[in-house]
Amino acid sequence: MVTIRKMMEKDSKEVLAMMRVFYDSPAVFHTSSDAVLERDIADCVSDMPFVEGFIFEVDGNIAGYAMTALSYTTEYGGISVWIEDLYLKPEYRNLGIATQFFHHIEEIYPQAVRFKLEVEQENEIAIASYKKNGYGISPYFEMTKEMIED
Repeated sequence: MVTIRKMMEKDSKEVLAMMRVFYDSPAVFHTSSDAVLERDIADCVSDMPFVEGFIFEVDGNIAGYAMTALSYTTEYGGISVWIEDLYLKPEYRNLGIATQFFHHIEEIYPQAVRFKLEVEQENEIAIASYKKNGYGISPYFEMTKEMIED
């Protein structure tokens, strides 16, 4: 049985270990320091209004985590939910957990007009999963300007 719950401080050590695997993988362009990842976790379990953390449990064991961030889209006139991180331990992949998570966030953010995520073009398995859940390739080219060094 899969349970999706809010991330808690007691999850910090295991979430950091999963984040380290995720951020050291080819799925992410930038390898963040432990200090940044620890700050991410701390913000998820605090009253920070822009980011929320989720834990996926299978039979009481942590199977993965996700983090979402809220923003506003003027293009669609409403709340946009960024799925910042979505990570499942290898032994828990292909069990429908991601699909359950997508349904879960649509239920807890009923006011959202858009859900967004990033994926490496080479990650065909993730892309297939996202497409199965209604996500499509965006025609936009993303640009960023980093204001901190990590």
